[in-house]
Amino acid sequence: MAADKQILFRKLPAVDQLLANPVIGKALVSHPKGLVLKAINQILDGFRTDIREGNIVEPGPELGLDPVSLRVLKRLELISMPSLRDVINATGVVVHTNLGRSILPERALERFRSIAGGYSNLEYDLDNGTRGSRYVHVEEILKELTLAEAAMVVNNNAAAVLIALETLAKDREVVVSRGQLVEIGGSFRIPDVMRKSGAKMVEVGTTNKTHLKDYEEVIGPETALLLKVHTSNFQVVGFTEEVPMSELVKLGERHGVPVMEDLGSGCLVDFSNYGLIKEPTVQKSLVQGANLVTFSGDKLLGGPQAGIILGRRDLVTAIRNNQLTRALRIDKLTLVALEETLRLYRDQRLAMKEIPTLVMICQSYDSLRGKADRLYKLVRDMKSNNFSIELIDGSSKVGGGALPLQELKSRLLCLIPKRLSSQQMEIWLRAYAPPVITRLERDRVMFDVRTIQEREFEIIARAIKDLAVADPIEGGV
Repeated sequence: MAADKQILFRKLPAVDQLLANPVIGKALVSHPKGLVLKAINQILDGFRTDIREGNIVEPGPELGLDPVSLRVLKRLELISMPSLRDVINATGVVVHTNLGRSILPERALERFRSIAGGYSNLEYDLDNGTRGSRYVHVEEILKELTLAEAAMVVNNNAAAVLIALETLAKDREVVVSRGQLVEIGGSFRIPDVMRKSGAKMVEVGTTNKTHLKDYEEVIGPETALLLKVHTSNFQVVGFTEEVPMSELVKLGERHGVPVMEDLGSGCLVDFSNYGLIKEPTVQKSLVQGANLVTFSGDKLLGGPQAGIILGRRDLVTAIRNNQLTRALRIDKLTLVALEETLRLYRDQRLAMKEIPTLVMICQSYDSLRGKADRLYKLVRDMKSNNFSIELIDGSSKVGGGALPLQELKSRLLCLIPKRLSSQQMEIWLRAYAPPVITRLERDRVMFDVRTIQEREFEIIARAIKDLAVADPIEGGV
């Protein structure tokens, strides 16, 4: 058997033979030789493994020079692709954590090229000709929109919570309701971030009920903060009670202890005005007296990933002076995107029209029905043995841990399995160029038009048409 394997090994083309093959030669014109060699070695290593494991037992045509060369070209195409790629979000989850969360407004994208492709006054004071601070580019507009005394930004909300606690409560106590000890995506847990910050967590109340007296009973000389965490990614319903921010602030004032609120998603518009479940706004938290508020720049705000810190000037200044800010600061492109997004909020009507996250969340059912009809017209006349197509009503999700109880009525195009299973179709669409990310529901492949952009309709139609004629044994289908 060993001798037979040696014969199979010798049948494989040598690296030099492959490089000399005209098929590979064309690839060398447009690809670095090192990348071509990487593809060759990966394919040859794969063949050797198959031979050793007994998956290849006969010297068939697949071991020939041309077939191996073609496999090298396919592998070269694969490893040449950027790792971070465009995808089409057809899941109906607006703030999809795995798909990059919020889509940036067009005006933010327009500013990217000039700022990214040239120099800027990132940390330069144009008035005085001296070193400046990167935080000034968004501080004034954040103060304007929220009436906060001071503002700064870091690279995400987890960092905002971490640096706030590390600055204000290291080696001291932070009081928090047991019902607010949340875990969000990526296993980020409030108790864990407290430990990392050096703060000592003091839990009060129960999972479903916490009273003002629970906080008051544990406040002492070592109490540095009263922390309120908005449970934006889940809801406890039924027999529940929590202390309103206004009462917590009064308690803090009596004892000289600042109150901090982590809003998580955070938003600057009242979604209840648009027929959705009410979500606490940043402005309301500050009006109720919170001394420090942290929230995300993406998610419900609709901007880039960032952690925004607002509140009392002395507290924000202390955080800004913490050396840890250098490790957590945001870069110039994030600042550009955040500033342009915030500028839209100066006119809420404009924000609701131009910030994609807000547009998608608040899109009416009639509008979605029109979108679905337009997409359906592109594929309705297609005949296929692989699946059938129909339009149905369904629901979307806000996502990103926000408004977990909110069901958004939507319109969906669905593929009903025939020769291909729903799982096979989902995998095939995910491998398409560009990948189309759908959701499986009731053994159907669903395209929720809420998160599909109009410019993507032709691509989706082409993908569906290609899938209609796909052979079940090809390409993993």
